[in-house]
Amino acid sequence: MRQIVIDELSPMERDNIDSYLKRTLQPGPMIGLYWIVLPADLFSEAQQGHDNHGPFYMAVEVEQTLVRFELLVRSQSNLHCTCIAYASSTQRQFVLDLIDRMIEEELIKA
Repeated sequence: MRQIVIDELSPMERDNIDSYLKRTLQPGPMIGLYWIVLPADLFSEAQQGHDNHGPFYMAVEVEQTLVRFELLVRSQSNLHCTCIAYASSTQRQFVLDLIDRMIEEELIKA
């Protein structure tokens, strides 16, 4: 799985990240799981024309000492389609910008 991981988090950093994600992202079906919902203007060629498979999102998982940003763009309604693919360069940059904002706002040193 392609992913971006921030590890070696202190308990306070982990709590700050979890709080930030609760305020800015859609919660997932389990505690510590969040969805980065992609805006339509960031859809890759594979996702365009597949509006009925949306929303498209990438998962964020918060664990004890790390946070993991998966780079697989998933469909909420379809598990087997060409629209499910790894993030394009534009989508990766969207995630990196989100991570940079989070680190800056929450004063993460890890």
